[in-house]
Amino acid sequence: MEELIKIIGIGLIALVIAIILKQYRPEYAIYVSIIAGVLILVLALDKLSGIINLLKTISDKTYINKQFLGILLKITGIAIITEFAVNVCSDAGEKAIASKIEIGSKVIIVAMSIPIISSLLELIIEILP
Repeated sequence: MEELIKIIGIGLIALVIAIILKQYRPEYAIYVSIIAGVLILVLALDKLSGIINLLKTISDKTYINKQFLGILLKITGIAIITEFAVNVCSDAGEKAIASKIEIGSKVIIVAMSIPIISSLLELIIEILP
C-alpha cells in the first residue's frame, strides 16, 4: 500500500509540474513525464522481483520447464517497457512512432514465444489419437 501511495504521489506531482511547464516551456513537459515514469517503474520493479522469486519457487516445486518461465518473464518485461515507451511517444505527440514500437514489440514477443507454442503443439499431437 505504501508503494501505491508513492506511485500515485509521483504521478500527481509530475502532472502538476507538467501542466505548469506546458504554459511556459512546453518542450520540458515531456522530460517531467519521462522522469516520473522512470521513478514509477523503479518502484514497481521492487515488487516485480518478489513476484519473480515466487514464480521460481513454484516452478521448483512443479514440473514446469524453467526455460518457459524465463521466456514468460522476458515477454512480460518487454510488454511493460513497450507500454512505457508507447505512452511517452504518445505524450510527445508522436503516435506514428508509438504504433511502430508497438508493432515491433509484438513481433518480438511472438518470436520469443515460439518455443512455448511449439511445445504445446507437440503435446497436443501426442495426446490426439
